Amino acid sequence: MSGDAAPTRADASSPLPAPVPAGSRTPPPFAEPGPVRPHGGRLIQRLLPADEAALEAGRAVELRALPLDARGVSDVEMIATGAMSPLVGFLGRRDYDAVLQTMHLGPAYGGVVWSLPVVLPAELDVARGLRDGEDVALVAPDGPMAILTVEEIFVRDLEREARAVYGTTDPSHPGVATTLAQPKAAVAGPIRVLRLPVPDFPELHLSPLQTRQAMAERGWRTMAGFQTRNPVHRAHEYIQKCALEIVDGLLLHPLVGQTKSDDVPAPTRIRSYEVLFQNYYPQDRVLLAVFPAAMRYAGPREAVFHALCRKNYGCTHFIVGRDHAGVGGFYGAFDAQRLVVEHAAEIGITPLPFENAFFCRRCDGMATIKTCPHPEADRVSLSGTAVREMLRRGETPPPEYSRPEVGRLLAEAMRGRTE
Repeated sequence: MSGDAAPTRADASSPLPAPVPAGSRTPPPFAEPGPVRPHGGRLIQRLLPADEAALEAGRAVELRALPLDARGVSDVEMIATGAMSPLVGFLGRRDYDAVLQTMHLGPAYGGVVWSLPVVLPAELDVARGLRDGEDVALVAPDGPMAILTVEEIFVRDLEREARAVYGTTDPSHPGVATTLAQPKAAVAGPIRVLRLPVPDFPELHLSPLQTRQAMAERGWRTMAGFQTRNPVHRAHEYIQKCALEIVDGLLLHPLVGQTKSDDVPAPTRIRSYEVLFQNYYPQDRVLLAVFPAAMRYAGPREAVFHALCRKNYGCTHFIVGRDHAGVGGFYGAFDAQRLVVEHAAEIGITPLPFENAFFCRRCDGMATIKTCPHPEADRVSLSGTAVREMLRRGETPPPEYSRPEVGRLLAEAMRGRTE
């Protein structure tokens, strides 16, 4: 049910709730706006107030430092703003093992469903020098970002982790390659975040609390989340608008954390979303905001993660497309849908699984195999690889695949790219 907090304007100045005390695993009662409870009961805020952050930042430069890579920076931000609620920091051995074995967190977090291990890798010789209870600085490329209180240090079996999360140890899988290249040691403990990264798209960089406030302002009681790391083509548009027939609003939530080098760059994608929204969507029923997570390409497990994060952003429904978060044929086309549906009640979100959509020349419109009786030869369906090759040659995809305004923008931006 909805909380008592009055809706406020969803911008970067919106106030955040007080942080949960360091070491706490039990959030206080639900108090955020929106019709759906955050995962675990409350948005976990780990971003320190400005005055306290300034004092701690001065102390951080004197602490032992642990470097953050691009994924680590994204994870810190997601924990800080509550996107990864109920996490208060990086997982220890008990929670890590529980996630790998059962897709749930341990008893300290109430045993809630959780599908991806969120760990802080560290070189073994560095980790061995840390003491329980010690504060260490988590340092992004541009300086200290957070302080972690060390609760535990453990060694990961990287192949076991890859097999559990990705279903394979094949290093041609980008997520497996990243995991196997990481240091084996992990440092666990709650974090206190000094600052967030400077956003590339500040007007779209809304926290879970801010998207909930925006939803309340609009009077939406239901909202469907759509995860994407690609430009929105006609098939995406079709399933989004199908969802809008049954919910009050749509959160188009493109991932802007680390992705593969051959994915369309985030700035180009954002411009394409804005062009599409301006021309083809009802402005009062859509919300465009960015999702700062890094891609793991973990297929079914990542689809579950995307769903529970979107619940933290206020979504009551979550669109799960064909091969959600998949890569390179490692997963079945509908494996992600099945896993999300299996865990939907535990997550507390309504999944909206869709068949692969396409333009049918004989139907003269968008359809799926559920609605179109015509053979494959009548359907306009292009692979992502084929589209990227067209764009690199400066060619605009056919209007049955992509809206002309979007196709022209992408072709101009991507022409000549080698990756």
